[in-house]
Amino acid sequence: MKALQDNNSSSKYDVSVVLFGQKHTAHSYLYYKYESMKILITLLLLCSVFQLTAQTMISGTVKTKKNEPITNANVYLENTYDGATTNDEGKFSFTTHETGTVTLVVSYLAYKTHTQIAEVDSLKDVSITLYPDISTLDAVELSAGSFQAGDNTKVAVMNALDVVTTAGVAGDFIGALQTLPGTTAVGEDGRLFVRGGTAEETQVFIDGLQVFKPYTPTANNTPTRGRYSPFLFDGITFSTGGYSAEYGNALSSVLLLNTIDEPKQNQTDFSFMSLGAGIGHTKKWKKDALTVNAAYINLAPYNKLVPDANVWNKLPESISGEAVYRHTAKNGLFKLYSAFDRIRFDVAQEDINFDELVRLNLTNNNWYTNASYEGFVGNKTRLTTGISYSNSASNIGLDDLDVNSKEQSFHAKVKIRHSFNNMFKLSYGAETMSTNFDEEGVATNNNDFRYNFKNTLSAAFMETDMFFTANFAGKFGLRTTYSALFDAYSVAPRISLAYKFNKRAQVSLAYGNFYQAPQNDELKITQDLDYQKATHYILNYQYKKNNKLFRAELFYKNYDNLVQYEREFNRPSHNFNTNGFGYASGLDLFWKDTRTIKNLQYWVSYSYLDTKRKFQDFPREVMPNYATKHNASLVTKYWVNSLRSQVGMTYNYASGRPFNNPNSSIFMDGRTKSLNNISFNWSYLISQQKILFISASNLFGFKNEFGYNYSNTPNANGQFDRQAIVPSSDRFFFVGFFWTISEDKTKNQLDNL
Repeated sequence: MKALQDNNSSSKYDVSVVLFGQKHTAHSYLYYKYESMKILITLLLLCSVFQLTAQTMISGTVKTKKNEPITNANVYLENTYDGATTNDEGKFSFTTHETGTVTLVVSYLAYKTHTQIAEVDSLKDVSITLYPDISTLDAVELSAGSFQAGDNTKVAVMNALDVVTTAGVAGDFIGALQTLPGTTAVGEDGRLFVRGGTAEETQVFIDGLQVFKPYTPTANNTPTRGRYSPFLFDGITFSTGGYSAEYGNALSSVLLLNTIDEPKQNQTDFSFMSLGAGIGHTKKWKKDALTVNAAYINLAPYNKLVPDANVWNKLPESISGEAVYRHTAKNGLFKLYSAFDRIRFDVAQEDINFDELVRLNLTNNNWYTNASYEGFVGNKTRLTTGISYSNSASNIGLDDLDVNSKEQSFHAKVKIRHSFNNMFKLSYGAETMSTNFDEEGVATNNNDFRYNFKNTLSAAFMETDMFFTANFAGKFGLRTTYSALFDAYSVAPRISLAYKFNKRAQVSLAYGNFYQAPQNDELKITQDLDYQKATHYILNYQYKKNNKLFRAELFYKNYDNLVQYEREFNRPSHNFNTNGFGYASGLDLFWKDTRTIKNLQYWVSYSYLDTKRKFQDFPREVMPNYATKHNASLVTKYWVNSLRSQVGMTYNYASGRPFNNPNSSIFMDGRTKSLNNISFNWSYLISQQKILFISASNLFGFKNEFGYNYSNTPNANGQFDRQAIVPSSDRFFFVGFFWTISEDKTKNQLDNL
């Protein structure tokens, strides 16, 4: 017996079909006075119709490519209710009244749907083989060099909101990423240093478009923060190497941030913090949504309670705002993102080469906006396109020198991705990036200067995703870039391969060439340079089971054409060239467990780094002063149900960093002591939509040193005096109250509480 399903159902025969297998009903029967007689005669007439109508038997077997039977596969004739499901031996049979040419459809979860057009009389004892659907969640993943964060990824190393509740980072997603392997914590800087590369070797993208100024400006030896709110992003991809041919102009790493596609409801968020306040609102319509955030930060009240070692004429003050507009079109999604911030401070700091404090005052206005569209053109072709614009203007006063700089940047990109089938996808596109840089300085000694240049890069890329089987996949890409400033081309092939042993374990390989133009501070001196180059080799092993994830990754990176120059009193002067070179190799380990202990999630990361380079003013190839051989992090988050609280702890360790001691005859042979930092936080759920958040960084007050500044001239004993580079404050405390008002009255800013 078969039971009829709704014509709108996506699968017609999940249970069974029509009574007696007949899709047509009898019509035009006589009306009988007595109901019982009517039913009896109707049934007799139906039986006689069945006997007179010719039926055709359709039968066969459904199996895998390994000849294994598939049970409960769905088999039916397209646009009919005739069908059946396979038994334990993979066999099926059913009858139909259809004649002529028909379409037989066979479907089963995790396998590609099989369609077969044939004469109905020929569909007897057919043998059908189903092949794995490569697009299913169990398919192999190209994971070498890439960390995913977010709810919609196959393997997430952290939830997107984990960045907010990681102790010691105070809501900065850059700080949270520094707990992952492959990164080096440079305490006085705060930016991402990846696998022996400088911070400039990592580029940041929002919705696929480059962010040219992703960090806030700060005083000397004071760590910076990322400019953008983590609450606006639901997906983060952090590549420590071997990234896609779609992205360029980065020697070491890319950080991809994706804004939330569609908010779930209307809501308003309030933030009251020890450093300032913020407000955000999301309004959702049928096809449109708008999110607006604004924040005001002022360190003056905090500094009165917890003063630091600097002398502030004006403590850091900033006002910022962000907005994301989304429109859902018929076949795609349009997003418009904009962000603005204004930062001011005035500080006096000690400098070993000056008897008096050195004064630095800065005002920076930064505006970034991008517009992107992603949607289908036809059934199998996806179009992604967008533009971004950045304008950053700074006024810097340094004792008797005033500097005004302005940087305007533009990025436009178009990408087409065509899915020929589940096993082969082709992506190709083009982009252009242009930067106008203008800087002028006015000094009291009339040593005025002005630098300006325009750097335009144009690139084309192509990449294929090929799934040879559900367990074996490859990505093959090629990127070519032309620089109008250098009048030079670069060609960068990139390859990734992955093989999955079983549902839990897989191995990946990645190789690629990566090019990057020199930095603006180098190009403003001279444009007679060339592309810098890095070649990546990566071997990755990944194991996941029951909310546990283990990753191990070996890497080797070779550098060529690094920028070199001579210096005088710590300023680049002349003899610029791109003859530098170097290498970086090492091992990254990562383990995350959210299951073993109830209410506890934690991750552990460790990195070993061996790197040397000859670049900038280095006289020989050595480990640079920002690199450390050993880095480790332990992050824990524990939910205490009785206290309605989440308690977090982060421990960071880094071995000593190199520094150059001019009192030694060997360049860069000094080592700082190891870095240790233990931070705590506490998130208390006052009510479902009200949260109190308290954190303390370096709670035990470890006396960390990041290096040393030496005097330019020797003292009376012929020795160069030195000054330790240390944090302006040993500890940092943060208190915040977060209040959400939403339609469902349950959502809060920290959804995992």
